[in-house]
Amino acid sequence: QVQFVESGGGSVHEGGSLRLSCAASESIFGIGDLSWYRRAPGKERELVASISRTGITNYLVSVEGRFTIYRDNAKNMVHLQMNSLKPEDTALYYCNRLSSIRSWGQGTQVTVSS
Repeated sequence: QVQFVESGGGSVHEGGSLRLSCAASESIFGIGDLSWYRRAPGKERELVASISRTGITNYLVSVEGRFTIYRDNAKNMVHLQMNSLKPEDTALYYCNRLSSIRSWGQGTQVTVSS
């Protein structure tokens, strides 16, 4: 069973940037599509961005143009560059496969203050 470990979260002021990283326990090329999800307090978990094994990306409308998802297949890692952060981006961020999700990792907290 593949495991994911997220890191890179923190507290920043509005307009700041963070780079989240996710390490997978096995080949991410073999896993296929990978994604970043987030869950804000009192809200449902939502898909933020996804990337295929060949680099095709999709983004939540509210983050498009501000966030960039990219993968490093050689290191079995996927990253999320987050720029122009807004308070509404505050959430616990998780990485996972796009589909057939079996479990969730610990996540990494992102807090954006106004």
